[in-house]
This record gives sequence, C-alpha cells and structure tokens, in this order.
Amino acid sequence: MTGAGSPVQPGGDGRRGQAAQRLAHLEVIEVTVEKLVMGGDGLARYEGIPIFVPRAVPGDRLRIRLTQRRPDYARAEIVEVLEAGPGRRQPPCEYFERCGGCDLQQIEDDLQPRLKAAAVVETLRRLGRLELPPPEVVAGEAWAYRLRAQLHAAAGAAGRPEVGYFARGSRTLVGVDRCPILVPELENALGDLAAGLPDEPPRRLDLAAGDAASWTMAPVVEGMPRGPVELVVGEHTLRYDARAFFQSHRGLLPRLVEAAVGSWRGDHAGDLYAGVGLFTLALAGRYRQVVAVESDPAAARYARINARRNNLEAIEILALRAETALARWPGPCDRLLVDPPRAGLSRQVRDGVLALRPERLTYVSCDPPTLARDLRQLTGAYRVESWTLLDLFPQTGHMEAVVQMVGAG
Repeated sequence: MTGAGSPVQPGGDGRRGQAAQRLAHLEVIEVTVEKLVMGGDGLARYEGIPIFVPRAVPGDRLRIRLTQRRPDYARAEIVEVLEAGPGRRQPPCEYFERCGGCDLQQIEDDLQPRLKAAAVVETLRRLGRLELPPPEVVAGEAWAYRLRAQLHAAAGAAGRPEVGYFARGSRTLVGVDRCPILVPELENALGDLAAGLPDEPPRRLDLAAGDAASWTMAPVVEGMPRGPVELVVGEHTLRYDARAFFQSHRGLLPRLVEAAVGSWRGDHAGDLYAGVGLFTLALAGRYRQVVAVESDPAAARYARINARRNNLEAIEILALRAETALARWPGPCDRLLVDPPRAGLSRQVRDGVLALRPERLTYVSCDPPTLARDLRQLTGAYRVESWTLLDLFPQTGHMEAVVQMVGAG
C-alpha cells in the first residue's frame, strides 16, 4: 500500500525538511497517536514532525523507537504502550506480532472500518484536493472471510517445508499452521499443505476457495487440489483458479457487485480490467451489449467460459491491454466500469476514457492514493455522484472504494 509511505505535511513550524537532523540524536521518545493513516499506520508527531507507527491505535500514548529518519518524517516501532487508546485489544492471532499478513488486529473489529474510512477520505482530500459527499461505509465478517491467499514456502529448520507469510517489512518466513482471516477450507488446508510439499517447495503458493468447501492451488503440486473452483455470486456462477485475480471477501462480494454495477440500464457498457467477469456478468443483465477488457490470458479465458456458462451472449471479451482496447474501442459506450490494479489508471488510459466519454463512469479502486491522482483528472469532465467504501480486507489497512460518476455537462 503506498498511502502509508506518503507522509502528511509537517506541522507549521517553518522547519520542513529538517526532521532527520532534528531527530538524529534521539532513539526512544514518547508520543500520542493522533489518527490512523492510509495503509494502517498510526500517525504521531514529535515537535511537529510526523512519525508513522505500525500497529498503533488512535489515542495510544506510546514509548517508541525511531527506525527510519527522512527529511520530512520518521518511522518508529512500539517499545511500550503507556496508555491504550480507545478500541485497543489483545490481538486474537498468535502470529500477529511476527507475521506481516495483518496490520490492525490490535483494533476492535467494529472500529476498524470507521478509522480506515476516515483515512481514505483524508487521503483523497490531501492528495486529490477532492471534497466529496460522505461515503457509504460497508463492513461484513471480520474473520474467516478471505477466499484467496498468497503464501510462501521454504525448507524449515528440521528440513521439512514450512508455509506461511513474510514478516512485516522483510523476506523472513513466518511459518503458520492457522490463519483466522482465511475461509475455513483454506485455513484447514494449512495443516496438510506443508506436509504435502516436496523438500524443495515452490517459493510462492497461491490458494483460492470456491463453494462447497472446494479449494485449489498454483503452482501444481502432486497430491494437492488443482484446476478451477466455482462460486455463486448473486445470479451468476463464476469459475476461476488460483492463478486468476478474484476479489477476496466471500461475504461482501454481492454488496461489491451491487455498489459497482447498480440498477442503471442502457445499451452499451464496458468493463476495463474485467478479470474473470465478476462485474461483466452483472452488467450484461442490464445492458444490451458489454465489452470486457482483460490483458491476462488466463483470466480472459475464464471470462469467456463464465459468459458462456451463464448464457450471456451479449458479451465481447477483448484479451488486450486497456490502453490498446480504448484506442480500438469497437463502438459506442454509454457506461464504463474500471477496476484497475493498485497502480491505478495510466495517463494513456485516463486520456482514453475522457476521449470515449461514457455518460456514466464507475471507478473501483483498492488504492486511495492512485484513485486520488486519477480523480483529479477525471473530475474535470465528471461529477462524483456517490461513493461507497467496502471493508474487503478486515484486519489490514486496506479498503475498497467504488466511485460513481456522471458527465459534468
């Protein structure tokens, strides 16, 4: 997440750019955490200098050790919690202190979405200079929700493979035999996964779950589940495998589709970065013709399979980069939905969207800093009608945004 690495402006003390020099002789200091920032770190200040503290809670009074000094800000780690902020708790997972998979287990479940939503709003205001109407905030199950996982494997101390996540900020493997954010079928698989790997295991393992307790893994390992799984989302059944991107929160998938696709209808719609067709299939129920664009060959193949299996003939799948597809767009477009990766829209894509000029534009984003950058250009031609924040990633600092825009006139 890039948001936590983008420091807020220092206090108005006229000494911008001197943080490293002013903190050079300090190692352990006491601070109070003001708020959560994008990415999940807590923000504190020392003599006006912003200091980012992982695994903090707003209101915490902390003794911290400085770990990084930059010209305009610093980073630190917690030495001692002197006074706990509202909503601090004992992290439920035994691996939390070492594992880099989660950021926010120290914060009560119902408080996390509110803090993260405030951080997204602040990021869009600061980086994009955007003043938007209040968002709708949607949360679901905070545990046992995750349909996909990227794990790592290595030979353990006893010579047997270990499976787990990297430690925060390092490539050191933290072996785990349970992970409470995974759906039960994936968590249950962890115990057998390491035992089934060869002595020299693949360094990276991608797992994905579907319906009926089914799961699959990539790369292929003898004796492990392989091939596609299926999941019903609303009126449609989607097929995919562990190689293809798919949204991860099982319980919130219908709400995500509802927030993104909505009830609007028309003739021609487009879906950029369509993946295996999560939004494409729903759009096809409301528009006479849908053009879906996906550059990953495996995902595009599943999108075609899913359109065919759901008897949706009015879908055209283009296995192209978004930049290329926009330059060759096959006809009119009343509605365009974009769901880019964390890097957001390239300048060429932003220019292509503005040239295509659909009446309605929907932007689904997992990264507020790049969303802010893109909206700064897009809102020259579009007005933000409404937006929704969905907590698709409980226990982490990430949040999904869905922004509905209409032509500004």
